[in-house]
Amino acid sequence: MYKTLTALFTVVGLAGSAVAQEGVFQTKSLKPETALVAARTAMESCREQGYQVAVAVVDRAGLLQVLLRDRFAGAHTVEVAANKAWTVASFRTPTAELATDTQPGKPMSGLRSLPRFLAAGGGLVIEGDGAVFGAIGVSGAPGGDADDACAHAGIKAIADMIQF
Repeated sequence: MYKTLTALFTVVGLAGSAVAQEGVFQTKSLKPETALVAARTAMESCREQGYQVAVAVVDRAGLLQVLLRDRFAGAHTVEVAANKAWTVASFRTPTAELATDTQPGKPMSGLRSLPRFLAAGGGLVIEGDGAVFGAIGVSGAPGGDADDACAHAGIKAIADMIQF
């Protein structure tokens, strides 16, 4: 009887671990050092063009990993950069695209009433090898296109680090 119960518990245990493996998933995250490279490069790219900006990098859940503010970037740029990055992480969509898709009168216009939602260019998804790692937000350059260009530079700087 004891051997039968032991065998039964062993089989149940093995089956249980297979079920447990189906009930979880794994994600990859940016190391803080990688996020810092992206933020620093984005800020330096803007600086080379004469723009003083803030840059935020968030993880896939929208939690802040890195925030850099250049010496003369406006006080508002800190919150704007962080909110752009949060918006991208939440919707997995660049903020410039959301700026168009959420215009008044469009079906998604209600999103603009969300507390941290910021629909202006400068927020991009950080992804590599089919996985979303997080997002980057830039604020302070003259216009969303310039913010986007600096964010692109930050992502390009870490591309080799996040491709497998």
